[in-house]
Amino acid sequence: MASSIIERPRRRPPPDPAAVLRGHRAAVNDACFHPSLPLLFSGAADGELRAWDTTSHRTASSVWAHAGTAGVYSVAASDGLGNKIISQGRDGTCKCWVIEEAGLSRRPLLTVKTSTYHFCKMSLVKSITFTHSNGSGSNCLTSDVEPQRIGIEENIESHVVSPSEAPQEDGEVASSSGRNMMAIAGQESSEVELWDITSARKIISLPQSSNANAKDHPTKQKGLCMAVQAFIPYESAGYVNILSSYEDGSTLWWDVRKPGFPLSSVKYHSESALSIAIDGSCTGGISGGADDKVVIFTLDHPKGMFALRKEIELERPGIAGTAIRPDNKIAATAGWDHRIRVYNYNKGTALAVLKYHSDSCNAVTFSSDSKLMASCSTDTTVALWELYPPKPESKVDI
Repeated sequence: MASSIIERPRRRPPPDPAAVLRGHRAAVNDACFHPSLPLLFSGAADGELRAWDTTSHRTASSVWAHAGTAGVYSVAASDGLGNKIISQGRDGTCKCWVIEEAGLSRRPLLTVKTSTYHFCKMSLVKSITFTHSNGSGSNCLTSDVEPQRIGIEENIESHVVSPSEAPQEDGEVASSSGRNMMAIAGQESSEVELWDITSARKIISLPQSSNANAKDHPTKQKGLCMAVQAFIPYESAGYVNILSSYEDGSTLWWDVRKPGFPLSSVKYHSESALSIAIDGSCTGGISGGADDKVVIFTLDHPKGMFALRKEIELERPGIAGTAIRPDNKIAATAGWDHRIRVYNYNKGTALAVLKYHSDSCNAVTFSSDSKLMASCSTDTTVALWELYPPKPESKVDI
């Protein structure tokens, strides 16, 4: 009697990129989408900043933005910036660029001398906006806080501003909207700094050294600051909060109203915590590090404490970048093993492992409409992906 063979259903193979953007001649360190235009910006280790047309998949323009061994290390855009983007280099500067009809401006509109030379990517301040949806209640959607307009004519040469070292008073630490601010790793490598972009003023350092002596200093024993995420939760009365991750694997939660010591501290990673992203409601996030795990956590605002929601073990260590889609449904990580991993953010379940890149993946980012994802790699390419597109909202009579 012939034995019956039961065939198991085969898993669907991971999808291929919708497009691959080629043109960089060095490792691509970071990328970001423009919030309203069909543009993607990418920064490479040789200092080149490129703007890509996401419709034609061609280079719209490029400039040589930063010098130094790591070139452009981070790029950021937001609704509030409008026709401007920010780039960060390991040359100790952050630069503001104007998006013109012919592409990126040939010279930066503004150069902020931060004098920081670390591998920690900057963070614009993320906030919550409330929009009515489905005729009942309100949903939380993210938008980066709008910086004030820079009062400089468009066609003038680059304007370099020297920073003021004196921190502002606590009353000036954060306006109700947190305008003009970005967080970066400090000139003192274990500290975090909050800067005003347009005036190039360092607003505050966390922790304030005057409030903590060397013996019980909250960050010096933790090593370098490796990742930051600035945000304004609903519960903070408009004041900026910052998550900072460190070389020893720990993550600290700061409120600028209490600059001496963090609200809370956790150590989710056994090695350096390299990346962190917060979700659209500013109530949780995802982090990755040099170890073999990805952590999804929540923030208990009334208690000022972290809560572990999901710990995901990896076959290979090393997560260089993390991102959460604006609709809070999908999260993604960029791995040293050349892989992009995609997760259901709410459940923490794995959805796909994307295997296009041939070298370490450095960053992953989502478009503001949640329809596209971009990944960038040391292999000099940027890949565009169309994964789990959001469902169109149903029309409901209000």
